[in-house]
Amino acid sequence: MGDIVSVVVWVLLLSGAFFLVTGSLGMVRLPDVFTRMHAAGMVDTMGAGLTLAGLCVYSLHDGANLVAVRLVLVLAFLWFTSPIATHAVAKAALSGGTTPYTVRGAEAGGEVDDRTGAAPEAARKAPGDGERGGGDTR
Repeated sequence: MGDIVSVVVWVLLLSGAFFLVTGSLGMVRLPDVFTRMHAAGMVDTMGAGLTLAGLCVYSLHDGANLVAVRLVLVLAFLWFTSPIATHAVAKAALSGGTTPYTVRGAEAGGEVDDRTGAAPEAARKAPGDGERGGGDTR
Protein backbone atom coordinates (compact mmCIF):
# COMPACT_ATOMS: atom_id res chain seq x y z
CA MET A 1 0.00 0.00 0.00
CA GLY A 2 2.89 2.37 0.71
CA ASP A 3 4.20 2.21 -2.86
CA ILE A 4 0.85 3.22 -4.34
CA VAL A 5 0.57 6.17 -1.96
CA SER A 6 4.12 7.25 -2.80
CA VAL A 7 3.35 7.17 -6.53
CA VAL A 8 0.12 9.16 -6.06
CA VAL A 9 1.92 11.73 -3.90
CA TRP A 10 4.75 12.13 -6.42
CA VAL A 11 2.34 12.44 -9.35
CA LEU A 12 0.37 15.15 -7.54
CA LEU A 13 3.49 17.04 -6.47
CA LEU A 14 5.11 16.90 -9.91
CA SER A 15 1.84 17.92 -11.60
CA GLY A 16 1.57 20.88 -9.24
CA ALA A 17 5.18 21.84 -9.96
CA PHE A 18 4.51 21.61 -13.70
CA PHE A 19 1.56 24.00 -13.46
CA LEU A 20 3.50 26.44 -11.28
CA VAL A 21 6.47 26.48 -13.68
CA THR A 22 4.10 26.94 -16.63
CA GLY A 23 2.47 29.88 -14.89
CA SER A 24 5.86 31.39 -14.16
CA LEU A 25 6.82 31.18 -17.82
CA GLY A 26 3.49 32.77 -18.72
CA MET A 27 4.24 35.65 -16.38
CA VAL A 28 7.50 36.29 -18.20
CA ARG A 29 6.50 35.61 -21.81
CA LEU A 30 2.97 37.00 -22.22
CA PRO A 31 2.59 40.50 -23.69
CA ASP A 32 0.46 42.52 -21.29
CA VAL A 33 -0.83 42.77 -17.75
CA PHE A 34 -4.16 41.08 -18.49
CA THR A 35 -2.76 37.96 -20.11
CA ARG A 36 -0.13 37.74 -17.39
CA MET A 37 -2.86 37.92 -14.75
CA HIS A 38 -4.72 35.14 -16.54
CA ALA A 39 -1.62 32.94 -16.44
CA ALA A 40 -1.01 33.67 -12.79
CA GLY A 41 -4.62 33.47 -11.66
CA MET A 42 -5.51 30.23 -13.37
CA VAL A 43 -2.28 28.34 -12.93
CA ASP A 44 -1.48 29.19 -9.32
CA THR A 45 -4.82 27.78 -8.18
CA MET A 46 -4.24 24.51 -10.03
CA GLY A 47 -0.55 24.24 -9.13
CA ALA A 48 -1.07 25.02 -5.47
CA GLY A 49 -4.15 22.79 -5.42
CA LEU A 50 -2.29 19.78 -6.75
CA THR A 51 0.67 20.42 -4.47
CA LEU A 52 -1.57 20.72 -1.42
CA ALA A 53 -3.49 17.61 -2.48
CA GLY A 54 -0.23 15.68 -2.66
CA LEU A 55 0.76 16.91 0.79
CA CYS A 56 -2.70 16.01 2.10
CA VAL A 57 -2.45 12.45 0.75
CA TYR A 58 1.01 12.15 2.29
CA SER A 59 -0.20 13.36 5.68
CA LEU A 60 -3.26 11.07 5.60
CA HIS A 61 -1.10 8.03 4.88
CA ASP A 62 -0.16 7.76 8.53
CA GLY A 63 -3.74 8.32 9.70
CA ALA A 64 -6.23 11.15 9.96
CA ASN A 65 -4.66 14.15 11.64
CA LEU A 66 -5.03 17.90 11.88
CA VAL A 67 -2.35 18.55 9.27
CA ALA A 68 -4.65 17.27 6.52
CA VAL A 69 -7.49 19.44 7.84
CA ARG A 70 -5.22 22.49 7.77
CA LEU A 71 -4.09 21.71 4.23
CA VAL A 72 -7.71 21.41 3.06
CA LEU A 73 -8.52 24.75 4.72
CA VAL A 74 -5.56 26.41 2.99
CA LEU A 75 -6.72 24.95 -0.32
CA ALA A 76 -10.27 26.24 0.21
CA PHE A 77 -8.86 29.68 1.10
CA LEU A 78 -6.80 29.72 -2.11
CA TRP A 79 -9.78 28.67 -4.23
CA PHE A 80 -11.75 31.64 -2.96
CA THR A 81 -9.10 34.34 -2.77
CA SER A 82 -7.09 33.79 -5.96
CA PRO A 83 -9.91 34.50 -8.46
CA ILE A 84 -11.13 37.45 -6.40
CA ALA A 85 -7.65 38.96 -6.20
CA THR A 86 -7.10 38.49 -9.95
CA HIS A 87 -10.42 40.17 -10.69
CA ALA A 88 -9.60 43.08 -8.39
CA VAL A 89 -6.21 43.66 -10.00
CA ALA A 90 -7.73 43.50 -13.50
CA LYS A 91 -10.42 45.98 -12.54
CA ALA A 92 -7.80 48.31 -11.04
CA ALA A 93 -5.70 48.08 -14.20
CA LEU A 94 -8.70 48.93 -16.37
CA SER A 95 -9.72 51.86 -14.21
CA GLY A 96 -6.10 53.05 -14.21
CA GLY A 97 -6.17 53.37 -17.97
CA THR A 98 -4.32 50.25 -19.09
CA THR A 99 -5.71 49.01 -22.37
CA PRO A 100 -5.60 45.34 -23.30
CA TYR A 101 -3.05 44.27 -25.89
CA THR A 102 -4.59 43.49 -29.25
CA VAL A 103 -2.84 41.95 -32.21
CA ARG A 104 -5.01 43.97 -34.58
CA GLY A 105 -3.72 47.24 -33.11
CA ALA A 106 -0.10 46.15 -33.42
CA GLU A 107 -0.52 44.96 -37.02
CA ALA A 108 -2.28 48.14 -38.11
CA GLY A 109 0.78 50.16 -37.21
CA GLY A 110 -0.58 51.49 -33.94
CA GLU A 111 2.03 52.32 -31.36
CA VAL A 112 2.14 49.86 -28.50
CA ASP A 113 4.36 49.87 -25.43
CA ASP A 114 6.41 46.67 -25.62
CA ARG A 115 6.51 46.22 -21.85
CA THR A 116 2.82 46.58 -21.06
CA GLY A 117 1.11 46.10 -24.41
CA ALA A 118 -0.81 49.30 -23.82
CA ALA A 119 -1.32 52.25 -26.08
CA PRO A 120 0.68 55.40 -25.26
CA GLU A 121 -0.94 57.97 -22.98
CA ALA A 122 -1.86 60.30 -25.87
CA ALA A 123 -3.80 57.54 -27.65
CA ARG A 124 -5.89 56.59 -24.63
CA LYS A 125 -9.27 58.13 -24.17
CA ALA A 126 -11.27 58.37 -21.00
CA PRO A 127 -14.66 56.65 -21.10
CA GLY A 128 -17.56 59.02 -21.59
CA ASP A 129 -20.78 59.20 -19.63
CA GLY A 130 -22.57 56.54 -21.66
CA GLU A 131 -19.60 54.19 -22.01
CA ARG A 132 -18.64 51.28 -19.80
CA GLY A 133 -15.64 51.38 -17.52
CA GLY A 134 -16.28 54.83 -16.11
CA GLY A 135 -15.05 53.76 -12.67
CA ASP A 136 -16.25 55.51 -9.55
CA THR A 137 -19.35 57.62 -10.18
CA ARG A 138 -19.30 59.61 -6.94
